[in-house]
Amino acid sequence: MTATTADAPPPDLRLPKRRGVELLLLVGAVLISVYGYAAVGLARNDAVPPDVAGYGAGLGLLALLAHLAVRFRAPYADPLLLPIAVLLNGLGLVLIYRLDLETPKDQAAPTQLIWSTLGVALFIAVVVFLRDHRVLQRYAYLSVAAALVLMIVPIFFPAVNGAKIWIRVGGLSFQPGEFAKILLAVFFAAYLAANRTALAHTGRRIWKLQLPTGRVLGPIVAIWLLSVGVLVLERDLGTSLLFFGLFVIMLYVATGRTGWIAVGLLLAAVGAYVVGSFEPHVHSRVQDWLDPFASIDAGRGPSQLAQSLFAFAAGGMLGTGLGLGHSILIGFAAKSDFILATAGEELGLTGLTAVFLLYALLVARGYRAGLALRDPFGRLLSIGLASILALQVFVIAGGVMGLIPLTGMAMPFLAQGGSSVVTNWIIVALLIRVSDQARRPRPGHVETGVIATMAEDEP
Repeated sequence: MTATTADAPPPDLRLPKRRGVELLLLVGAVLISVYGYAAVGLARNDAVPPDVAGYGAGLGLLALLAHLAVRFRAPYADPLLLPIAVLLNGLGLVLIYRLDLETPKDQAAPTQLIWSTLGVALFIAVVVFLRDHRVLQRYAYLSVAAALVLMIVPIFFPAVNGAKIWIRVGGLSFQPGEFAKILLAVFFAAYLAANRTALAHTGRRIWKLQLPTGRVLGPIVAIWLLSVGVLVLERDLGTSLLFFGLFVIMLYVATGRTGWIAVGLLLAAVGAYVVGSFEPHVHSRVQDWLDPFASIDAGRGPSQLAQSLFAFAAGGMLGTGLGLGHSILIGFAAKSDFILATAGEELGLTGLTAVFLLYALLVARGYRAGLALRDPFGRLLSIGLASILALQVFVIAGGVMGLIPLTGMAMPFLAQGGSSVVTNWIIVALLIRVSDQARRPRPGHVETGVIATMAEDEP
């Protein structure tokens, strides 16, 4: 079919890039974070912190540099992804700074700001140098090899808080599993995109589930089992659960077979029962989950989970106000695993709901970008990366609220953890790149009011 020109189209009609909207939202995100920083100082010391201007300028500069990278290298990207990431990161810094005031000898906010800066730098590098996300498909097997190496290395380092998931060199420590999840998402997306037809339409049918042949399903199941096995040896059950959920979700998206969800839930339940019954470290967490107030009844004082539940209860609908809560009583994990309890106590149910809505919007925009793409790899990659964020939020929020046993993971962007914040910025950068490709005008479309029909869309 031939392109036809609309009747008297405006000469400057163009597809919206919405970079101005993104910039306006970034200004709002920075101002909200600065207000929170000032509110903490007023609540604790009856004075605005003297470095509030420096905090605002630093966060604003990072946001501006990230915006410029998107404006010039990914102009059609989703305008909500970057502002949401900046706002969550800014709120995380505010909450960590607020908890730092209770622990003068353990200051985590300056280190978190350094890691956030590194995360934004890597975000910019991905947006600038990765011109097409489909390039990653070529490195599927290299990605999975690197992921396995990153997960195996911590076995040779001492355990920290019962789990061998850290690498410590001098005063520097990082968690390799955080980076492995991105590499595994790339591998899963590439393998499933290349074999999606065989996975969906070949093999033996058992009840309502189409089981692919072992030759097709075997390699990816072997990689998944090896990954989960290593993580179980390291007692990193939170990441094990995340990888399992990622595998099932991407397999379902690739095949369209709802039976995989049922099989995944069944296997997860069996695995959780076995590990929770026989692994002492996990068993203690299950017992704490089943009766979080047992330690109080025994005269040993409240456990971390009990203190977390007390914090949520104290917050009520509107919260105690930033800086006026007592979630530091949770203990050493208040700035990491349980930082959501601080948000719940000091921002209340209203503020906590707003935080969850930000995460939901971030995940939804990632799904939307994937669904708008034509290439299977990009679709699976985007949905996989967004699912990583969704699974993390569910596992962490469920743990600190008593819905599921604790897993010891970090809340994306909010919690203290350099590896986590860096990894999440890379995930957002990849989603930015995918969404730019999804919204970019396809060949044959003209940005000046011409209505065209793509020949490739015709049967």
